Amino acid sequence: MAAELFPTKKLVPSASASSTTTSSSSIQQQNLTNNNRTTAAQGCCSWQGLFPTIRERNSVMFNNEIMADVHFVVGPPGGTQRVPGHKYVLAVGSSVFHAMFYGELAEDQEEIRIPDVEPPSFLAMLKYIYCDEIDLCADTVLATLYAAKKYIVPHLARACVNFLETSLSAKNACVLLSQSCLFEEPDLTQRCWEVIDAQAELALRSEGFCDIDTQTLESILRRETLNAKEMVVFEAALNWAEAECQRQDLTPTIANKRLMLGKAIYLIRIPTMVLEDFANGAAQSGVLTLNETNDIFLWYTAANKPELLFCTKPRKGLAPQRCHRFQSCAYRSNQWRYRGRCDSIQFAVDKRVFIAGFGLYGSSCGSAEYSAKIELKRQGVSMAQRHIKYFSDGSSSTFPVSFDYPVQIEPDTFYTASVVLDGNELSYFGQEGMTEVQCGKVTFQFQCSSDSTNGTGVQGGQIPELIFYA
Repeated sequence: MAAELFPTKKLVPSASASSTTTSSSSIQQQNLTNNNRTTAAQGCCSWQGLFPTIRERNSVMFNNEIMADVHFVVGPPGGTQRVPGHKYVLAVGSSVFHAMFYGELAEDQEEIRIPDVEPPSFLAMLKYIYCDEIDLCADTVLATLYAAKKYIVPHLARACVNFLETSLSAKNACVLLSQSCLFEEPDLTQRCWEVIDAQAELALRSEGFCDIDTQTLESILRRETLNAKEMVVFEAALNWAEAECQRQDLTPTIANKRLMLGKAIYLIRIPTMVLEDFANGAAQSGVLTLNETNDIFLWYTAANKPELLFCTKPRKGLAPQRCHRFQSCAYRSNQWRYRGRCDSIQFAVDKRVFIAGFGLYGSSCGSAEYSAKIELKRQGVSMAQRHIKYFSDGSSSTFPVSFDYPVQIEPDTFYTASVVLDGNELSYFGQEGMTEVQCGKVTFQFQCSSDSTNGTGVQGGQIPELIFYA
């Protein structure tokens, strides 16, 4: 869950209980390694000869008391760790350390307190400076990014951002959006928006959404391209308000929730809800005043509509794109029929996309209804599936079928798209299939799937289209 991966919304993330265990284990391993190095160095008057490269000899000094000329007391009160350092090595790796030890205003301190950085993250930064090694994990990467930014270690900071982009999902996108703005990482911010827009309902329902700050909340509620029902946006805002009450030590009453939302409530486009959603949900939530509720009902029903503080224009959302993999389609008697067998194809992309569903062929013998089980798998593991019915009008057009939520697809990995159809036996089928298709800025590659037992492959068959957001 997002709250476990990125536990706080503060600039300096504090470790959760689970990360403390992980960090302690990591520290113990590092101390054990350095104790071995210290023993080797102390037991040999020419220990330098044991290590053939300058990198290895420099690494011996990492978290090592030998020749240490400065010490750091790292971490908040009650959770500190004393870390030895070597001014020359640190100054070579960081301009901040250089100014601290050799600049015009340098102070000759033997012990430096750093209460705003967690010990595991400080050690991760020092490991990079001493050993040229990047050792990141999900529990501490944000705190390590903070340390790298504070001490101006840009290559480590870039590695942290790359790590975060790789682990980005709907569960943690809102938290990371908040952090990316604080850390001034525009590329990461853009990646977060791509995930939040495409998988808006999953992101809004995540635990991480309740951990964001007010400014991030307002930017999400203001977002024009959110791909979500407005009722989901409203419910997410109420969940955030309840969490904010707890952070402010307030009882989460309806009045306090409204107080926490403040003017942000007017960023929720309540008048664009389906009337039934408004009547059964927002109107009975108690969060709206009687005048607001009455005016919104009049907005739905009256010819002379009242003026509202709420935005009355629906969000644009995202326009889905379609990757069509066949150059033509056809039908022949007894050629393509369905008897509970699976049509399947494998695909890969060169950029992260979100698969919303498939475009499928319908009956070649007039209008008909089909029952379909669609599924998306990665390395044999199901990522999403849905049973759905769709109506075909007898034309050679494709008919969209969608998953409950768009599915995040990572680049350079093959996924399997499958469908089991039940309905009119004869249907159109694709011909002249392409192994590579360019759709805007995204390149799709296709290959045959061993799951396909009904004849679909790269050259022909079913699943002519992948419907996606980029």
